[in-house]
Amino acid sequence: METAGLVILIVVALGFDYTNGFHDAANAIATSVSTRALTPRAALILAAVFNLVGSLVSVKVANTVGSIINAPDSSHGLVIVFAAVVGAIVWNLITWYFGLPSSSSHALIGGLVGAALASSTSIEWHKVLEKVVIPMIVSPLVGFVAAYLLMLILLWIFRKAAPRRVNQGFKYGQWASSAAMSYGHGTQDAQKTMGVITLALIITHHVDGSGGAFPVPLWVKLACAAAIALGTYSGGWRIMRTLGRRVFKLDNATGFAAQSVASGVLMTTAYVYAAPISTTHVITSSVMGAGATRKFSAVRWGVAGNILTAWVLTLPMAGLVAAAVYGICQLVVG
Repeated sequence: METAGLVILIVVALGFDYTNGFHDAANAIATSVSTRALTPRAALILAAVFNLVGSLVSVKVANTVGSIINAPDSSHGLVIVFAAVVGAIVWNLITWYFGLPSSSSHALIGGLVGAALASSTSIEWHKVLEKVVIPMIVSPLVGFVAAYLLMLILLWIFRKAAPRRVNQGFKYGQWASSAAMSYGHGTQDAQKTMGVITLALIITHHVDGSGGAFPVPLWVKLACAAAIALGTYSGGWRIMRTLGRRVFKLDNATGFAAQSVASGVLMTTAYVYAAPISTTHVITSSVMGAGATRKFSAVRWGVAGNILTAWVLTLPMAGLVAAAVYGICQLVVG
């Protein structure tokens, strides 16, 4: 029964990874597609390749996600993790339906915390504060300010250049910034599901997690990267329309600036701080920062406000759904 439960959890976790593709993986290529620097098919291939590369390089974020709760080494631990993943999936689907680029990362973490609270499982609150809450607040602010400043610098450097030639140059630049963004996404979001699956494997003693080790199997890395790529292709276009057109009408220069800053923030937090930040938060705030250099009214702040509301609600709502799922599972199992 425990093995069957593990298989079900892995399938559900990969389903979460697939819905993550609806959200965050789409963000990695939305700006390039909306500015027509890349065709959707070319952007998808680029995103899939560099997501895979990024996910294979480091597992620091996976380690952080997998150690937020201290799930018991039993079938009860599997139920807790299962409830957490289902809570994240439900919130992902709700925000996807309304075209809101909310955070899959925080949905998963909210699900873990909610299921842990419902089951009286201990939570590493210092990690939640240091690795989740503080980066959740700081990273979008850094993205906004850095993209605003970078865009001002680019405008000053190319102030006398022919607009058509500059735009063409930034079109090619977006190829590189899209690759960097997808790589940064791989170091972040592809690892979050890896962390959950590896946690389940440790709980069931299929992987040795003794001594604080957190070895992520290669097949887990490959499966998670593939699920995200498939999700992007299947349903990411709703989020792309919001991010690429509704928040601010991007051109190649602003798209390049936003992607460059966002990829830098993603990689820095992954390698230096091992913090599971939101790709959505960072790229959206970077788009706003780059767009604000035109004039603040160029950014559609009403749409931005709706996105902010989804961000604020993500942690508690995913947690509530996860707690409810845990309660239902207890009734069924009991």
